[in-house]
Amino acid sequence: MAGLREWATLYLKGVAMGSADAVPGVSGGTIALIVGIYERLIAAVTAVDPSRIRRVLAGVRPANIPDARAAFHEIDGAFLLVLGAGIGTAVVTVLSGVNYLLATRPVATYGFFFGLIAASAAVLLRGVTLDTPRRQAAAVAGFLLAFLASGVASTGLGSSLPLVFVAGAVAVSAMVLPGISGSLLLIVLGQYEYMSGTVSRAVDGLAAFLTGNGSDALVETLPPVLTFLLGGVVGLFTIAHTVRYALARARAATLAFLVSLVVGALRAPLLEVSTRLAESGESWQGAAPRFALAALVGAAFVFVLDRYSATIEY
Repeated sequence: MAGLREWATLYLKGVAMGSADAVPGVSGGTIALIVGIYERLIAAVTAVDPSRIRRVLAGVRPANIPDARAAFHEIDGAFLLVLGAGIGTAVVTVLSGVNYLLATRPVATYGFFFGLIAASAAVLLRGVTLDTPRRQAAAVAGFLLAFLASGVASTGLGSSLPLVFVAGAVAVSAMVLPGISGSLLLIVLGQYEYMSGTVSRAVDGLAAFLTGNGSDALVETLPPVLTFLLGGVVGLFTIAHTVRYALARARAATLAFLVSLVVGALRAPLLEVSTRLAESGESWQGAAPRFALAALVGAAFVFVLDRYSATIEY
């Protein structure tokens, strides 16, 4: 039975994963590798199935409590809950901060994201081989999918609840894939800024509700937040399993596809900055220096992180 110190350490590992997942280009899966919990995380996630969930929920009846405890243990439920609490804490905190930076320093913030993404692509490309037509086709497909999706999102896909659900499914499932950032996929889908703002308003709304200052903001933001979370749960136990199956059957081609998604996604922050500059009347010529400086900082962060994870095999 783990003690308080072990649970606190696990919670902090979740905070580290959540902080990584909240910024595009850095993968929570990579952090899980670095802190030594990746294999346990994958084992726990893949152990969750409808049968075990039903057994856990059946524990509301006293007669079913022993079997519910057994099922909870089979999915390493305590591990998932504590780790999830840490991830959730960090995601909410970091996204609230990012929302402020996007509102006040959009060029530098997206420049930082661009550096994170570009450096992540450079690191991941070292492990990709394109020596067969199948792998080359997978790489082209991944690049085009991310590149074209970024362009469609920039034209205004909106943020309807079905799209938020899909975004949650895709983004959260990426948490278990080393090197692939869920937040990056949110940018590709045009939902990153919307969700960071929504989470920030939800936190403010919850604070207002708890202090007796009304519930309007909380009521307004709950539908998209809950829809995103529901999509995330579905994605974690469907898309993540699908990707793991693909990795087992055609690892090289699947990796080529996934890494090419990252390369194609480099278009997304550039489009976002162009939109902001057009709205403010500023030109790329004036914005380029701070964009480039922030990109260098982001790239340096990834390369330092890669140095610490370079000896880890997965």
